Amino acid sequence: MSFGMGFSSPTQTQIYDARSGKWVSYDPSQAREYFQRYGQTPEEFQRRIVPFRTAEKPGTIVIDADRHFLYYILPDFQAIRYGIGVGREGFGWAGIVHVGRKAEWPTWTPPKDMIERDPRLTKYANGMPGGIDNPLGARALYLYEKNRDSLYRIHGTNEPWTIGLNLSSGCIRMNNDDVIDLYNRVTRGAKVIVLMTGASLFKGV
Repeated sequence: MSFGMGFSSPTQTQIYDARSGKWVSYDPSQAREYFQRYGQTPEEFQRRIVPFRTAEKPGTIVIDADRHFLYYILPDFQAIRYGIGVGREGFGWAGIVHVGRKAEWPTWTPPKDMIERDPRLTKYANGMPGGIDNPLGARALYLYEKNRDSLYRIHGTNEPWTIGLNLSSGCIRMNNDDVIDLYNRVTRGAKVIVLMTGASLFKGV
């Protein structure tokens, strides 16, 4: 599949085409169309090992929200690249944090303002138990600044067609299979770098 070639992107999103070695325009609506057609995440957003030039230590996570990729740094200038969906809470936020907590099938507690917008969520005011319907999916990594919860999360989703899209809710979403894979690799305390919107990430990685 040659995603993003031959059409203009209304969002100016670009993705890296490993086969051509070029950054190409990408229309996020194609991710949904592709999933509906093939029942899987578009090839560009499927987990893979890629070259990655960095001075960061193996085990570090780098999030390029603009391009919907999360990188887990490996030795020898390589990384595992995962496709992600990025929610409103994830946009406009950048910085260096760390994994302060990990959870399997985490509890989700809707924010107060969300409950006010949708009173049907009142029943989850004290938390929705983990499970197949839980918006946090199979795993969650809670991102901390020093010893304080930043309220940003990397988490799974039970809506795999949202990978590669900009969303209205959530922080950083991953396929459940991918977030389980990442969860099993990441240790508490691991460094997480979130690039600024519009930041240029090492073209040609």
